[in-house]
Amino acid sequence: MLTTKRKRGCLRNRMHEVSIATSLLKIAVDNCKKEGYKSIELIKVKIGRASGIMPDALSFAFDAVKIGTIAEKATLTIDKIPVSGFCEGCKNSFTVDEAFVLTCPLCGDFSIRVETGHELHIYEMDVF
Repeated sequence: MLTTKRKRGCLRNRMHEVSIATSLLKIAVDNCKKEGYKSIELIKVKIGRASGIMPDALSFAFDAVKIGTIAEKATLTIDKIPVSGFCEGCKNSFTVDEAFVLTCPLCGDFSIRVETGHELHIYEMDVF
C-alpha cells in the first residue's frame, strides 16, 4: 500500500510542474507572437523556495512541452529566491535556506511576516 501512495504522490508532483511549464510557455509564446517575434531562445524565471515548485522537475517538464513551439530551442533558466521575512518580536529581518518558516530563526517568536519565497514569474526573455 505504501508503494502505491508513493507512486501517486510522485505522479502528482510531476503533473504539477508540467502544468506550470505549460503555463509559462503559453505566456512566453503569446507575448512573443503579440510583439511580432518568431522564436524564443531563453526564458528566465524566478521561483521562491516556498512556492512548492521543484526546479529540476520544472526544467524537465519545460523541455518536454516546448517541442513543436517557437520556443523549441529555448533554455529555461531558474533563479531560486530564498525565504526571507521580518520578525515583529525582535524587529529583525531574516533569510533562511528552508522552504517553510513557522517561527523567527533568530528569537523563536511566532509573529513573523514572510516577504519573499513564494515568487513565480518570468523576468526576462531572449526573443528573435
